[in-house]
Order: sequence, then C-alpha cells, then structure tokens
Amino acid sequence: MAKKKPVKKTNKTPRVPKFKKPDFTLTKQHRIVLGSLLMLFAVALFIAFISFFFTWEADQSELGQLTRASETKNWMQKFGANISHFFIYKGFGIASLIFVGLLFRSGLNLFLSSQKKLFNNWFWGSIIVIWISIFSGFFFSSVPLLGGTIGFESNAFLQDYIGKIGVGLLLLFGAITYAVLRLRLTPESVTEYFNKKATALKDDFETDEATAEPTLKEETSTETTPENATIEEATGKKSETEVDKSEFELSVENLQPTIKNHSDRTKEKKDASFEVEIPKDEEETEIKVEEIVEEKTVAQNLSDKLVKEHGEFDPKLELGNFRFPTIELLKDYTSGSSITINQEELEENKNQIVTTLRNYKIEIASIKATVGPTVTLYEIIPEAGVRISKIKNLEDDIALSLAALGIRIIAPMPGKGTIGIEVPNKKPAIVSMRSAIASKKFQEAEMQLPIAFGKTISNETLVVDLARMPHLLMAGATGQGKSVGLNCILTSLLYKKHPAEVKFVLVDPKKVELTLFNKIERHYLAKLPDSEEAIITDNSKVINTLNSLCIEMDNRYDMLKNALCRNIVEYNTKFKARKLNPNDGHKFLPYIVLVVDEFADLIMTAGKEVEVPIARLAQLARAIGIHLIIATQRPSVNVITGMIKANFPARVAFRVMSKIDSRTILDNSGADQLIGRGDMLYTQGNDLIRIQCAFVDTPEVEKITDFIGAQKAYPDAYLLPEYSGEESGISLDIDISDRDKLFRQAAEVIIIAQQGSASLLQRKLKLGYNRAGRIIDQLEAAGIVGQFEGSKARQVLVPDLLALEQLLENEKNG
Repeated sequence: MAKKKPVKKTNKTPRVPKFKKPDFTLTKQHRIVLGSLLMLFAVALFIAFISFFFTWEADQSELGQLTRASETKNWMQKFGANISHFFIYKGFGIASLIFVGLLFRSGLNLFLSSQKKLFNNWFWGSIIVIWISIFSGFFFSSVPLLGGTIGFESNAFLQDYIGKIGVGLLLLFGAITYAVLRLRLTPESVTEYFNKKATALKDDFETDEATAEPTLKEETSTETTPENATIEEATGKKSETEVDKSEFELSVENLQPTIKNHSDRTKEKKDASFEVEIPKDEEETEIKVEEIVEEKTVAQNLSDKLVKEHGEFDPKLELGNFRFPTIELLKDYTSGSSITINQEELEENKNQIVTTLRNYKIEIASIKATVGPTVTLYEIIPEAGVRISKIKNLEDDIALSLAALGIRIIAPMPGKGTIGIEVPNKKPAIVSMRSAIASKKFQEAEMQLPIAFGKTISNETLVVDLARMPHLLMAGATGQGKSVGLNCILTSLLYKKHPAEVKFVLVDPKKVELTLFNKIERHYLAKLPDSEEAIITDNSKVINTLNSLCIEMDNRYDMLKNALCRNIVEYNTKFKARKLNPNDGHKFLPYIVLVVDEFADLIMTAGKEVEVPIARLAQLARAIGIHLIIATQRPSVNVITGMIKANFPARVAFRVMSKIDSRTILDNSGADQLIGRGDMLYTQGNDLIRIQCAFVDTPEVEKITDFIGAQKAYPDAYLLPEYSGEESGISLDIDISDRDKLFRQAAEVIIIAQQGSASLLQRKLKLGYNRAGRIIDQLEAAGIVGQFEGSKARQVLVPDLLALEQLLENEKNG
C-alpha cells in the first residue's frame, strides 16, 4: 500500500489590502471651475490694486475695521482696501501687479487644461517683484506706493552695509543676471539679431529694384495691345485666320519682354558662375593661390579690463557715507533786511550828483541807478565834449554833497560808454553765506575749487574758481572782514568738495581765528608727520611746513612726469581710469590749499626763510594742485614784495587806510574808499569788481565743523613729506654701538637707490618717521650720505656696495 505523502503545513497570513493613495488628479470640470476662480480673483485684485492708487489716503482710517458701518472708497470696498494695503503699502509696492498677471496666467492654464508648467514663470516673476520693489525704494524712496515697505526697508538695510553705490551695483547685477539667464541675451545674440535684420532689409531692397523695370514694361505693352486689336477690327480687311494669327503675334509680343528679361538674368547668373568655377579651356587654366592672412593680434588694454571688471577707482570710497553739511547749519541774515529800493534816497542822490556836476559846468545826458546790497551804482552819460578826467577829479566834491562815507568813481565803466559813481546805501543789507551757498551759480558750478565770495552791485552771486586764480592775496585793515573772508572761502570748499578731494594747511599766528577747524583735522587738514596739531600757530614750524610743501610739489611733479601728464586734472583722470599703477608710486592726488591768516607776522619773524618757499610754491605749484591764500593787515612793500605780487594775480582788498596801501595790493586806487564791514574789491588781473562779502559768523562755522567732525574720518590727517630742518647728523654721537639694527640694511637701500632720504627708508623698510630720521643722521655721521640740502634729497657719498663694505671694515679696524 503506497504511503501517503505528508501534507506540508503552511502558515498563511490573511492578505491585508494595500493602502490606496488618494487621487488628486483634477478632472476637466475641476480645472475649468478652479481656473475660472483664479482668473476672476486676479481680475478682482487688479481692480482693487488700481483703485488703491487713487483712494489709499482716504481708506487709511478704515483699515482693519470689518464692520458694515465703515465705508471705504476702494472699488472693491473693504476687501479691496485691506488686501491692496497688504500687498502694495506693506508689501512690494507697484510690483505687486505682477502677482495679478501670474495668477491670471495660472487660471488660464487650468481653464484650457494646458500641460505647460508655470514654475519658471512664478520663480522669475517673484524675482522681478523683489527687484522692482528694491529699485523703486532706491530711486523713489519718498513715494511709499512705488517700492512698498519691503522695498524701503530692504534699501535701508542694504545701504547701512554697502552704501548707495553698492545698492546701485547690486540692482545692476540683478538686471544683467535676468537678461542673461531668463532672456538668453548675450552680446553675440544681440549682434546676430541686428545683422540678420540688416541683411533682410538689403535683400528686400535689391529684389524690389530688380522687379521694378520688367513690371513697368509689361504694363506698357498690355496697354497698347487693345488699341492695335481695335484698329485691325475696324479695317475689316483681314480674314478670321489672319485675325487669329495677329492675336497670336500680339500675345507673343506681349510675352517677349518678360521672357527676354528672364533669359538675360539667367544667362548672367550662368556666366558669372561658369567663369569662376569651370574654365572653357583647360590649357588656359591658371592656378589661383590663396593668400594666407595672418591672424590679427589685439593688444589687450589692462586698464580697460580693470575698469570693466571693477569700475573706475573711487577716491571717495573710504568715506563713502560722508554727508556734506546741510544748508540749515547757516543762518539766514537776509530775513527782514533784504534789499529794498528807497525811491526818495535814489531821487535825492540823483539830484545832488546832477547839481554838483552842473556847478562845475558839466551837463549829463542820462543817469541810471543799480541798487546793490551796500552800494548803489549811478551810471551817467555826460554831454559831448566833457572830459572824463574832469569828472574823476570831483570825487571828493560829490562825496561832500552827498554826505557819504566814501564815493568811488569809475571812469569809464569797462565795456560800457558810461561813468560809474558808487554811493553807499544809508541802510546796507547783510549778505548771508546761506544765500551765497544756496544760489544756483554755486550749486551748479562746474569748477575744481569753487568759492562763493558774496554779491556784486547788481545783486548777483560771484562764484570764482581758486584752481584758476591760482593763488589769492588778501589785504585790509584790522576789523574790515579778512577773517570772515577766509571763513567764507573755507566754508565754500567744505560745502562743495569731499575730504578725499581737498586738504587744508592752516597757518594761524593769531592762534584764535582758525582753531575751530581742529575738529575736522582727520577729514580735511594736512600736517607734518611729527606735528601734534594740524593748525600751525608757531612761526618756527611754518618754515618746515612750507619746505615740506615744496618737497610735496617736487614729488608730485615727478609723478606727473612719469605719468606723462601736464596737470593734476589729467593725472587724477588717468589714475581713476586705472591707467597708473600704485606699485610704481602713483596715488590719487587731492588739492592742497595753504591758508595764512597773518603774513606780515611771518615776514617779521622769519623773513627770507618764509618768502623763498612761498615764492617757489606760487611760481610752480599751480599745475600740481597746491594753491595759496595769503592774508595780511599791513599791505606794505616790505611785506608784499614784488616777487610775491608777481605770482598772485588774484587780489582781494578790504578797506585800507591810504591810497598807497590800495595801490600796493591792487595796483590801483579804490580800496581806501570802501565802507568796511565786508565791502571789498576783487580783481583777477583785469577789472575791479566791488563785492559785499558773504557773512559767516563763528557759531555757524562751529556748527559746520561739528557736523563734519561727528562723522567717520580717516585714521589720521593727510601727512606731508618729512622735513627735518637745518640740523646736521654730525653733531650726534658717532658711537658704532649705538647704531640702529637696520643701519647696514638701510645703507644698502640708500646706495642701491643713490637717493638719501628718510621717506625712502620709510617705504622700503616699513619704518616710522622718527626711526628713519635717526638712521639718516647715523648714515650722515658715518659719511655715507651728505648734509641736508633743503627740499633736495641728500647726496649719496658711497658709489657702490663694495665701497660700503670697505668703509665699514675700516671703521671696525680703526
């Protein structure tokens, strides 16, 4: 009996039904409904957004109130006002309209059951919204609806870290990125597009030209055909066959012009192609050797590449957030004391002038008055035959008749056929510095160093360029306005020039006039490396400063020579364009303005030691941006010498006590007839201009310096080159054991360069001023360099390193 096979037991677990994922696939009906909802919602948003630009101010008080009693002006009522306020005012500004377009596009995509994905549209659309919001906040920060809160706050955050220039560059980078990545714009694609357009226009023009003539011929032939046919039918002499034949001939004639032209053009094309490719005779075939044209080499301009990559060099970048003083820091003295025309005073003065001249039998043809801040100019035209000198000699008589402080006669007026009589006003007006700074002439002045002096007789603000003067000589008696004039000049430059563009060297023997400018030492002032204070009040230090400026002048001329430039403007333009290498010693050169408040005191104490460097700077320093302003209260010939006057064509004269002083400063009379309190005469080598100097008081200057001094500054004042004076190193101890550790290395540097100066050691060995000066003294004591020679570098007495080795060996053996 066969054994039964054991049945295998299997532990079968009951099947658990798998979890079925929910199906989120939208049917066509769902897509239509959802798409319609999105499109209509986009339309509602668009209406609400557009309405918001007209009604947002009226709806501000109703925001957040959802009661039925509240009323809103928005076309979509409370919903429109609240959602528009959220997206536009609190959000991205006008850029929120892009969300409306994206929402409508998404709804249309669902409605039409399109398979196109919109992720890229939403991604790039959001990027554009952010970019436009920041862009609007940057350029239109005063209009909150354009950039929105996000744009305004983003700009404020970015400007705190990278400044306005950085934000502008960041926006430009975003625009370039979008154009390249999204729009696929490249220089090659743009060039190819325009080339294709040009080629298509050229082909269309040639085709129209080729078809124009045959068309005209066809039209002419078809017009004549009916006439011929009509004549033949009218004669009746031809049979039907002849008529058929004539019709055939006419039709052939009509076709002839078109066929002929076509064959001619085809023949021309064939001839042109066969002549080049298939010669008629193989024996006449010539081998045409194609010339190999070498590749053109383009010399890459490194400076252009640097400018393209990094932009031009910006000297203001270190103090990029520097803010110029505001106009509110200056006091407005014109309120309540503006120029008023007193008709009674004008009439009275006119009658007195006419009467006085008639007493001396001088008749007047006409008289005209121009009212200024402190002086009124009466222009008269005498009758024919009257000598001008006769009127000019009556200056004192007219002053007596008018009971005026000082009468000035200009005979004749430059450029006019009149004689001018300047009469002081009984109630002079104050010309404020605020009105001069705020004038259109000063604000729009395209000058290197603009100065707003004040107002002329015709009530126009006089703005001059110190860089074109190029130096200014001021004189006037005590208390007539010289110090105010200096403050006026310095204030003008502070309101117009960045600290990186101009530096002041201030010499104040009085010790009280210019001390307020100590607060802006690290912004605008220049000093010697070993000076504690930038403003020089000790006359003994003035000589070192003037000689240091001479060294700075020589160094700058060397830079201009190496850069092949004629003046500081060309040099700085080249340096900004990155065409000059800083490793070769080039740097951006700021203007340097030397201001001396009392020159007579310097001449009395130092004499020639001051006069010589002043004259040298006045003669040579114009081209390299060093300008001098010298003021004195004693304009005598032993103070303002001929050498100084010859190099100071621009002069300013306040009131002086005598005609001799007036001629000394102006080479002309007239300064003795001024009325004081800022009344001055200005000349730049031609005509004299009478000006009422702008008034800037000490508290105003203090406010300006406090405003500038509170801002971020440079680590130190602008350092001038060292000048060690007449001291000689021979007087020092010559003990070898006291020599500096870097003595030998410094000697080698000096001998290799063949130039003995402490500044060379400072640059090459990275030393401080004091240590480099001590090493120079030790080198002089050792006989390696010569004695001090003023602004020139010391002479190197050792020709080469071998001679140095022998010199040091002899010292050891000795």
